[in-house]
Amino acid sequence: MIAFVSGRVAALAPDTAVVEVGGVGMALQCTPGTLAALRVGQPAKLSTSLVVREESLTLYGFADDDERQVFELLQTASGVGPRLAQAMLAVHAPDALRRAVATGDEKALTAVPGIGKKGAQRLLLELKDRLGDPVGPGADAGVGSAAGPGWREQLTAALIGLGYATREADEAVVAVAPQAEAAIAEGGRPAVPQLLRAALQTLNRAR
Repeated sequence: MIAFVSGRVAALAPDTAVVEVGGVGMALQCTPGTLAALRVGQPAKLSTSLVVREESLTLYGFADDDERQVFELLQTASGVGPRLAQAMLAVHAPDALRRAVATGDEKALTAVPGIGKKGAQRLLLELKDRLGDPVGPGADAGVGSAAGPGWREQLTAALIGLGYATREADEAVVAVAPQAEAAIAEGGRPAVPQLLRAALQTLNRAR
């Protein structure tokens, strides 16, 4: 198993980071939150999980070991593959997921693209004794209170990490704000990966 990758960040894309290790570029699938902390040309160390399929080998990268562990535990639930597990971590920090499961918060799980009401109920049952209790600051707080930076901050940081100027990132955030606000109005949480794709389309049209 490849436990981590350490090296210079060679390239960044909306869902991928390429880290140069011994002259080889390792492509890692990452959440927007993880990508936002990376900069091209700068050193990075990412915890990793290798997913082996008959037709492919996919390496997933994480900000720390806790995020990787939650990623792997999520996949012990029926119907949860690596892509859905990564989507859950793109919307919620590890402790936010633990709180959601511990308190039976269906809304938190249905905020993840690809999870409906029935799926959320099933996941709450299956994961209840697997994820454990919240471990970070604010562990006793309500669900979502310590889920990390808001969607605006995450989106801005991800765009700047991809090489866009602060002004361009701010304009793109404003452009996709109605989409995020619509999700909030429906009682959910904005899905940062979807917002990032929409923001990139806006920026590409402006160029």
